[in-house]
Amino acid sequence: MNLLIMGPAGAGKGTMSDLILKSHDIPHISTGDMLRENVRNNTELGMQAKSYMDAGRLVPDDVINAMVAKRLQEPDCAKGYLLDGYPRTLVQARAFDELAAGIGKPVECVIALDVPFDVLAERITGRRICPKCGAIYHVKNHPSRVEGICDVCGSALVQRKDDTLEQLKVRMEEYDSSTAPVIAYYETKGVVTHINGAQASDQVFAEIEAALAKLA
Repeated sequence: MNLLIMGPAGAGKGTMSDLILKSHDIPHISTGDMLRENVRNNTELGMQAKSYMDAGRLVPDDVINAMVAKRLQEPDCAKGYLLDGYPRTLVQARAFDELAAGIGKPVECVIALDVPFDVLAERITGRRICPKCGAIYHVKNHPSRVEGICDVCGSALVQRKDDTLEQLKVRMEEYDSSTAPVIAYYETKGVVTHINGAQASDQVFAEIEAALAKLA
């Protein structure tokens, strides 16, 4: 089961990815996490990426693509994968299709989470993070038991600097210009399933499971 999950910031990709992993024996691959791991472990690709990052430049597509290709050939991807945050552009999508086909792991389904801007804004601006253990809360939808304090470790919760309405608008502009065309590209291949991500999480996941059941 070879999957991509896409959607704007606040669409619920992380939550849905966790639920998919509990239901299906495939790894959740975040390109951001993968990039940081390669840099931390001083792999050849990681050192290449670090040279660009240290210079304040974007890591080139060919380096990211090579990392993804290597990651998909690891043993835990034998039954498939769930890619999050990649491909972000049409150039990456076309390159990824070629490399995925080359290793016998073509994309079977693209889960596109569709959420209106006002819902995204409420989710993003109300999000609170524990800087110590990483637990995530929301002031309205998932508040901590004691306001401003993490239930898990007791640390003070914080709001990420980019969890603001202004930053959301910037990220949405980037999403509309770069990632939305990727979804359109995969629609021409007939592998996209649009899900109303504004629903309750259990309903969103039920619709995702119904779509994935058709792949079996």
